[in-house]
Amino acid sequence: MKKVTGLLLAFLLAIPVPQLYAGMIATPSSERERVLSLVERPEVASQLEKLGLTSEQAKERVNAMSEAEVASLAGKLDQLPAGGALSNQDLLLIIIVILLVIVLVAAL
Repeated sequence: MKKVTGLLLAFLLAIPVPQLYAGMIATPSSERERVLSLVERPEVASQLEKLGLTSEQAKERVNAMSEAEVASLAGKLDQLPAGGALSNQDLLLIIIVILLVIVLVAAL
């Protein structure tokens, strides 16, 4: 039995085993498409033009980015607030409305 096990072990060690390499496979990124669709939005395009960058130039720059850069940018887009920030004027208007409601409720 030991002789058979030894022969089997020697046989298994003698067989060449190809090495396997695990790595990332580059695929077309949906994140790149998401960033490109953001650049195409009219409000974003107008802000880019104010900064001196046309929509076409922005698309070219996004297409020139590596996958890691696009993933980083898309991750930053996910962290942005959905509604944007209130300006001081908006905040003041909300405070005035709240105060008026309080005064009207107290007067009744």
